[in-house]
Amino acid sequence: MDATKQEMNNNILYLNEELNNFQTIAENLIPQAEDSPKLENIDIYGESIHLAGNVGGDHIAYVDFNKRYDLEERINIAKDTGNFKIAENLEKNKRRAGILLADVAGHQTTDSLLAAMLHQSFFIGALYELDNNGEITTKLFENINTRFYNSSSLNKFITMIYGEISNSGKFRFISAAHSAPLLFSNEQDKLVKISEDKITNYFPIGIVPSIEDIDKSRSNSVMGFKEKYAVNEIDLMDNKDIMVLYTDGLSDHANSRGENYVSRKLESKLKELKEYSSKEIFSGIKDDILSFNKPEDDISYVIIKKNNNL
Repeated sequence: MDATKQEMNNNILYLNEELNNFQTIAENLIPQAEDSPKLENIDIYGESIHLAGNVGGDHIAYVDFNKRYDLEERINIAKDTGNFKIAENLEKNKRRAGILLADVAGHQTTDSLLAAMLHQSFFIGALYELDNNGEITTKLFENINTRFYNSSSLNKFITMIYGEISNSGKFRFISAAHSAPLLFSNEQDKLVKISEDKITNYFPIGIVPSIEDIDKSRSNSVMGFKEKYAVNEIDLMDNKDIMVLYTDGLSDHANSRGENYVSRKLESKLKELKEYSSKEIFSGIKDDILSFNKPEDDISYVIIKKNNNL
């Protein structure tokens, strides 16, 4: 083997080792089954079906406030320092859990780099928010949007939804160009449409800076500015109702005849599985998706079921 060929082989080996190392790091950010939030009356489970190995452009992150943070200690510190509003907000976190679902433009293994950046930015910001506000506010996402705008290219944007479900069934969320949640009513035994006036959507993360950004005068944004995030609220979950958060890999999934999975099959599958746990519902839908057709994009979805027997 000549020296040039040997050098090429060494370079390929090095790149493969680097890619494997990168993939291992990214895989460690993927939530495991035990990471699903535990909340009274609410059953949550979700995963990603990636096209390229075990990671890709889709990402799920959970915030189990009770398990991840010592809320009692934080409450005590807030009260001791006279920050009673922070203590009140921290108390509310005992009765809710957060779900972040993001979709990076693209589904290659290396697209998980942006997902990992979002993951780390989110959890670092969440700590700051709890220390200063006692809860996660829209300011965190304003800062994330600004940071991604300043560091990523326009062809690598992120759609995202972050929501918090309470044990009463109320769901509060913000959406950055993400698909609206789907809601299956147990009483009506069908998917019910969420009124459009209940949902305010915004540009994908990183496309335009926020109009609230103090440093906006330093920006040359040709697309203008994003209005301040507003929180959407859905209070429709009764016992055994099911909410589905998902990426466009699911909403765009179609068979060889061009039939769309969500409009063609999802409702009937939810009818069939509605008495089961969120994990069992997830698995049943996953099997149905894969039998419907081979995916052409990463597919992620989270099942949130109201279950007053928990």
